[in-house]
Amino acid sequence: MAQVRWSLTAGTDLQEIEDFIARDSVLHAITFVDYIVESAETFLKTPLIGRVVPEFNRQDLREVIFRGYRIVYLVQNDEVLILRVVHGARDLLGLIRREPWDLGG
Repeated sequence: MAQVRWSLTAGTDLQEIEDFIARDSVLHAITFVDYIVESAETFLKTPLIGRVVPEFNRQDLREVIFRGYRIVYLVQNDEVLILRVVHGARDLLGLIRREPWDLGG
């Protein structure tokens, strides 16, 4: 069965994003994070909708940009694994050096 899974790191990313936005508006923070979670379900229908992550140039590693945030995910057979949700200004290669991701093969 096809499914979307979230890495623990991606879950932590969402919590940090929500906490940051909640400083100004709790309602906006909840709405923003809910939208990211709901939109990830569309990756099951069209997993290749996102662009290849330029830093890695792997066909199975993709990203969708939403309001300045990069939703980075791995496509594996009938599963989509959300790896990170990071602000576009952050250095993705620097993040992976500090916090290695399981990218498979």
